[in-house]
Amino acid sequence: MELAALIALTLVIGALILLVAVAVSKRKGDLPELVEQKEDSGVEENVVKPAPAKKQKAQQRPRKERIQQHTFTHPLLASSLKSHSSSVTCIDFSSNGKYLASCADDRTIRIWSTKDFLERDHRCLRANVELDHATLVSFSPDSRAFITWLANGDTIRVFKMAKKDDGTFNFTANPEDFPQRHKAIVINIGIAETGKFIMSASSDTTILVWDLKGEVLASINTNQMTNSYAAISPCGRFIASCGFTPDVKVWEVCFGKSGEFKEVVRAFDLKGHSAGVHSFAFSNDSRRMATVSKDGTWKLWDTDVEYKKQQDPYLLRTVPCKSSEGSRIALSHDARVVAVSNGCDIAMYNAATGELEEEFHGVHAEEINNLKFDINGRFLVSSGDRAIRVFHNVTGYRAAIQDMQAMLKKASNEGMKQRLQQQIQDAQSALDTVLAAHKD
Repeated sequence: MELAALIALTLVIGALILLVAVAVSKRKGDLPELVEQKEDSGVEENVVKPAPAKKQKAQQRPRKERIQQHTFTHPLLASSLKSHSSSVTCIDFSSNGKYLASCADDRTIRIWSTKDFLERDHRCLRANVELDHATLVSFSPDSRAFITWLANGDTIRVFKMAKKDDGTFNFTANPEDFPQRHKAIVINIGIAETGKFIMSASSDTTILVWDLKGEVLASINTNQMTNSYAAISPCGRFIASCGFTPDVKVWEVCFGKSGEFKEVVRAFDLKGHSAGVHSFAFSNDSRRMATVSKDGTWKLWDTDVEYKKQQDPYLLRTVPCKSSEGSRIALSHDARVVAVSNGCDIAMYNAATGELEEEFHGVHAEEINNLKFDINGRFLVSSGDRAIRVFHNVTGYRAAIQDMQAMLKKASNEGMKQRLQQQIQDAQSALDTVLAAHKD
């Protein structure tokens, strides 16, 4: 009996323990529901917050993220010029080939020495633009001054370059800027190689011809609906423009024998594209022009014509290419090489054969806005972000060698043969040096 009572008591105690455990478990399960109900009720509870520490750190300003420099490498990249703190908007070579000018949104114009392109360090001189920034820059024919287009002032400002004893320059802005005459965004400016006039072109249909003191000599209506590009020919005689229409229009700026301005007359048109023309370029002697269009082609033209005798330019070549809004085209000084930009990419062609020889992809972080060969044809230079890219023109070396080899076969004079052989040897040596340096 005592054993039975003990067993019964043990069972009762076990049952009680089990009931307590179940009850506690259920209570814990209900707690999340109560918390959820409090949160759903929308009633704020009085929460005692800890008192702030006596020595509380001052609130720091959020740091502005610094935009990283776009990185680009290629075996034919000679150098990257990096001194601007914002995107480069325009570049221009001096007529003597010694300098490259660049301007950017950072309110500075930089003057680079072309002889330093292959050096490790690329020094430059800086000209400040007070209370404004330049969007365009162009050297004077004597390479002792340059003009800029001011973004906020909507006008041309002239800077003179005075050489110092140490070889550097002092930059002095003229006391007065040109008057405001354009009603739309100015897309191009330039100074004639003759030094007789200045050109400015806006995105509507207006091109203004100025004298060097800021007086308007003539106004040209291009009748192209919009202008996309305009430039003065290297010979200093012509102004050309392209835009919405599928042709390039060329005018001659005429002066009298004593140097006085006479008139602007229509010279000739480049007709052949089936869509609007993005841009164009001249060879150094102005006898060739290259154009790139929305129709997906670039064309090479012979413009060495007597337009007053009703001669039209000759179309020499049409080559398919990739192009987009804002594409730029460059023609080497000797018309042997054509370079075309498409967004952030560059393609280089042999002008005589139309063969695509080099491609550079992702050259800049932004769309390429300038593409130029130096006057000696050694380099191709582009801009599109804070850096300026300088490429070896190996396509030009190859084309020159091919041309001279063809001339050598036809040469009958012994002296001519020897000169050509020496020139071929020099060009081949220069090409080999470039290629060997970048293989290493």
